[in-house]
Amino acid sequence: MRNWMIIAAVIIIADQITKVIANSELVLYKAVAVMPMFNLTLMYNEGAAFSFLSDAGGWQRWFFTIISLVVSIVLIFWIKKLKPEEKFQAIAFSLILGGAVGNLIDRVRLGYVIDFIEIYYNQFFWPAFNIADSAISIGVVILIIDTLFPNFFKKKQD
Repeated sequence: MRNWMIIAAVIIIADQITKVIANSELVLYKAVAVMPMFNLTLMYNEGAAFSFLSDAGGWQRWFFTIISLVVSIVLIFWIKKLKPEEKFQAIAFSLILGGAVGNLIDRVRLGYVIDFIEIYYNQFFWPAFNIADSAISIGVVILIIDTLFPNFFKKKQD
């Protein structure tokens, strides 16, 4: 259990540090080209993923705060109940937990989530995201793979 909480804590710390740096060094909505197809662009997201409900008038802040808090608590209990051999589920849930708490901190403290990573191709821009969003996405992918292909992460026996 402790090792999995360390993973979540590392995600939270990395997320918060990068958001502080982005917020202090970048100008809102001004893209800084890092390399082709990758910018750093400071944005404030008052909604959920992909700015869903960002213009809903303010109630969404508390709605998403409560959802994030409940999900985080459920994940902590779920991680505690995992068996030692369920390592990839524990890793996935730890990543999701770290990401959820990272964005929860922003929502409670600021009323919005700081996003700053922008990926694009030609004129198509993926919605801006952050380290917490990345951790959640990776965790979900691990869960999907582990669910659809239960032997995918297991060592092959010779």
